[in-house]
Amino acid sequence: MAGQQVVGLDIAQKVFQLHSVDMETGEISNVQIKRAKVLEHFANRRPSLIAIEACGSGHYWARALRSLGHTVRLLHAKVVRPFVSGNKTDATDARAIWLAVQQPGVKFVGIKSVAQQATLTLHRQRQALMKMRIMQTNALRGLLYEFGATFAKGDKALFSEIESALEALASTLPQVVVDSLREQVMRVKAFEVDILAIEGRLKLQLQQDPQMQRIAKIPGVGLLTATAAIATMGEASAFKSGREFCAWLGLVPSQSGTGGKVRLGSISKRGDTYLRTLLVNGARGVVHNVRQPSPWMAGLKVRRHSNVVCVAQAAKMARTIWALTAKAQEYESNHVSVKPEMA
Repeated sequence: MAGQQVVGLDIAQKVFQLHSVDMETGEISNVQIKRAKVLEHFANRRPSLIAIEACGSGHYWARALRSLGHTVRLLHAKVVRPFVSGNKTDATDARAIWLAVQQPGVKFVGIKSVAQQATLTLHRQRQALMKMRIMQTNALRGLLYEFGATFAKGDKALFSEIESALEALASTLPQVVVDSLREQVMRVKAFEVDILAIEGRLKLQLQQDPQMQRIAKIPGVGLLTATAAIATMGEASAFKSGREFCAWLGLVPSQSGTGGKVRLGSISKRGDTYLRTLLVNGARGVVHNVRQPSPWMAGLKVRRHSNVVCVAQAAKMARTIWALTAKAQEYESNHVSVKPEMA
């Protein structure tokens, strides 16, 4: 950063705000640039350090500006917020970004590639379809329950019995209602087809990405977790260690302390909720289905609740994912971690 011009860039849909200070003359530059002129403006500047808040389209602009030879840093909104003084405007936001990027020890967000953002798009689409399918099936159960029809748990039982239930209710319900319920059943089945199609596309990405294939060998890491972990992580180099990656995912204990005393609480639950949920669900399968648990897991099962064991296993999986990605190593079930000797 020394000797390099620092620019705080507040991005928006139409007008961007730029804040920079010339360290030689002390001149403060605080200008607005239209979206269409942003790349042209930075193409004519000498290589600079450009800081952007990690918000909508932040990764796109980071890639575009980096292709012009600039160094780009994405900052989490929580890092920028303390430096916003006075009324919140585009100018104060750009100044806050400029100040935040120069603070010692600040954590940056890894810039995602186009492929990683494409993978996350598939995951978000699948997640939305899953929510709509669950809403529709629960609505079907509730609507038919009002007319005395009950079903066993699970979608398989619902769809195997729903047609006979509709036939039984055909004499008491208006035909328009029966037809509407049948259409709702078809919508739910269409959701299932769409979900399977997206999972098929994710399988293709898994087959083409060596990093995803590498971490898919970890017990408890399946198709969804492997593809989501690599896409969400961005650049593994953005994290100094596996524990830092765990902290970013909210899989480490929260801390509160005063007077020299520090208390550890439950996990912080910060970061990406979707990936954390996938890791915990995968860890739950490992904890409950493993035939020969490791001494570490066996001892933990004796001392702690099963939910705590699952979260601990999820944290271990996250650290392993980071290590395999950052060091480009293959998974070894009997690998023993050795701390480097102190100089």
